[in-house]
Formats: sequence, C-alpha cells, structure tokens
Amino acid sequence: MSTIVGIATAPGIGGIGIIRMSGEKTFEILDKIFIPKTKQDISEIKGYSIKYGNVVENNKIIDEVLVSYFKTPKSYTTENMCEINAHGGNIVVKKILELCLANGAEMAGPGEFTKRAFLNGRIDLAQAESVIDVINAKSEREAKSGIKQLEGFLSTEINQIKQDILDVLVNIEVTIDYPEYDTPEVQENELKNMLNKVENKLEKLEKSFDNGKIIKDGIKTAIIGKPNAGKSSLLNAILKEDRAIVTDIAGTTRDTIEEYVTINGIALKLIDTAGIREAKDSVEKIGIQKSIEEANDADLIIAIFDSSKELDEEDYEILKLIKNKKSIILLNKNDLKNVIDENNEKIKNASENILKISALNKTGLEELYNKITEMFNLNEINLDNELLITNVRHKNIIEKAIQNVKMANEALLNGMPIDIITIYIKQILDDLGEITGDCVTEDIINEIFSKFCLGK
Repeated sequence: MSTIVGIATAPGIGGIGIIRMSGEKTFEILDKIFIPKTKQDISEIKGYSIKYGNVVENNKIIDEVLVSYFKTPKSYTTENMCEINAHGGNIVVKKILELCLANGAEMAGPGEFTKRAFLNGRIDLAQAESVIDVINAKSEREAKSGIKQLEGFLSTEINQIKQDILDVLVNIEVTIDYPEYDTPEVQENELKNMLNKVENKLEKLEKSFDNGKIIKDGIKTAIIGKPNAGKSSLLNAILKEDRAIVTDIAGTTRDTIEEYVTINGIALKLIDTAGIREAKDSVEKIGIQKSIEEANDADLIIAIFDSSKELDEEDYEILKLIKNKKSIILLNKNDLKNVIDENNEKIKNASENILKISALNKTGLEELYNKITEMFNLNEINLDNELLITNVRHKNIIEKAIQNVKMANEALLNGMPIDIITIYIKQILDDLGEITGDCVTEDIINEIFSKFCLGK
C-alpha cells in the first residue's frame, strides 16, 4: 500500500498541530524533510521514541518539531508510522503536509489510518467503528461505551456466539460425512440447545439497543408552549447562559434552537420551539408547524405553561398534542400568584408528570432532572457490567441473525434434513461476521470509513 499522510488535529489555532504519516516509505520521506538535533540511522531509532529537531525546505527551517516514531508492526496501522508534532496553526501545519506530499506521500482519505488498522488485522470492524463513536461522543457515558467497544467487549461477545455455533456445526459436518457415529436424536437435541442459547444471547444484545440509543443519540427533547410561557427562559436556565432571546413580546422565538446538555452522563438534545398559537403571519406559521413536528418526533416533550394565567384554547391544544406521549408538564412562574396547579383535571389527564418551576429564578430544575432520570431509567444503565449495542448497523444485523435462528429452529421442528438446517446456521455465522468484518463487502467498508475525519 502507498504511504499516506494527513493532518490529525482539528483545523484552526492551537498549541500543537500533528501531521500523521503511515506506510512503507514513511521514514524515507521523513528523512528528506526532518533534521533531528542528534542524527541517527533509522535502524538505530527505537519505536515509541521521540526526536527533537527541525522540519526544513531547501535548508530553511519551516518549524521546530517533535517527531514520534512507530515501527511496524507496533503502530496504529501496523505499518511504519510517524507523527510530526508542530506548532499549531493552519499555515505551518499545511506547509509540512505539502512537504510530505511533495516527497512521495499521498493524501489520506477519511478514516484511512483506521481503515488500514482494520485491513491489517490490528482491530476488527466493530472496534474500528467505535473510534468515530469516541471522537463524536457528546457525553461521558457515550465516550465510555465507545471505549468499551474499542477494547473489544462487543467483538468478544460476538465471537463467543460464533464459537457456540461452530462447536455444534463441526460435529454436524462430521455426522453428515460419517452418519454411523451419531444418531438423529442426539443431533437434534444438540442443535436445539445451541439455537436456543444463541437466540437468547442475540435477543439480549438486541434489547440493549434501547439504552444504547439513549447513550449514543441522547434524549431528543422538545420544549413547547404558548408564546411567553417561559420556553426560552427554561432553555437559558438549563444551559446557564443566555442562548435564546427572552423578551416580553410574544412570538420572539420564530425558529427552533438546538443545544446539548448532559444529565447523569447522558446527552439531552434540547429544542426550543416557536410558541404555539394562532399565527399572526406566514413566517410565524412556518415556525409553529416546525414546533408541532419537533414535538411529534421527540423522545420527550417538555410542555411549559404560565401558571399565573388561566388555561385557554391554545393551552388545551397543547395538552391534546402531548397526550399519550412521553411528556413532562412544567407549571412555570410559581414565583407569581398561581391560578392553575397540578390538581387541574385537564393537566392531570394530559400527563402524570407535573412539576412546578420558576425558569426566571432557576428553581425546580433539579426536580426536572430527577424526573427525566426516572422516566428513562438513566440510573439503571450500568456500563461497567452491561454490554450495550449503540450502532444501528449492528442492531439490524443482529435482528437478521435472530430471524435466521428462528428459521433454523422451524426447519428443525419440521423435520427438514440436517444439511438444509446447516444452511440457515451458516447464514447466522455470516450475519455475525458482518459486525466484526469477517464477512463484509468493500462497499460497506468504504461507507463506514467515509464517516471518519481526515487524519484518523
């Protein structure tokens, strides 16, 4: 494979910028542009070592750098690698990248370093996918889940299931070739026990996706209510900053505002929506329609009402909107004289989760966080003792494998020949191989790594 190079750090001004290079000609290219303070032949330089010196072009110093050396096979890609640690900033980092390219390296594609780690057998496909999960993590728990997958916890479980299947499949293959060594009853019991065991393990993984989705995607939360009910004040109170404009003028928020906040290690995607009422103009009408769409698509609706005023028809429409949905009703402005409370029948009929708050004074927020924790069982998600599926691709493959287990069981129940049943069993192995990358097409591999950033 060619020698590739890419900038591994985010663009912009920073203390350090890192240029990463991997491939057979890495040290040959490096030798053309890097002059260390203490000159050594590459054969004398140990892997996992760092040398100080200058990157030069035509004997002119471009930057003062530190270069990390990684020798095959003990590197991220298993190839010869180096990382040039330069001063941060677009100009210097790009200049060093250009020098590498001019001296024989090729520009790395998105995720190509991790792709090489996979293709060279250092990590499997599930571990490779976890790299981007760690990079994109929006909460501590999402990062922890990604690290567990990177360490191989999911791969170990998948490989154990595959081994359970193979142990029985080997015996069946022998029996097909030498039928005198086993009886149909023994075969049938062995198959039935294995298929039940595999199905239970796969269904447990599939069910874990509910919690896994919360960890990866967070809880999509729509804040809805009439104009001036306190939606934007609530968003600002939760974020502890003035993210949304708050005025006494009804209809100030015309479009949705999205922000993330972390509650108990889980990301909450907060969407502040336009006030729901009879629209005054076409622009507001579009905003209100978006509010209704966001509410219908949300994992959680926080409906906020002004408790200092009587409910009106617009409030009743909001109560209808949240009925039979996962929701919390907030009776805001409890610092004022309350006209409605949690005993109001129409409010009680719309949701069983009713809290009093003052978004202005930032009171009642802790009770809101506790209620969300309770509703989504956040305290019960234990990443130390639980393996969670967070990837939709993995979930879909597991569902497909479960279907093949069911078809194998059905074939067994219907007395189908053993070699027909093994077709379904081998398909289960192929399905699980798609997760770890043992049985996966090049198109899928390319699609997965296209989501990565350059330099990783």
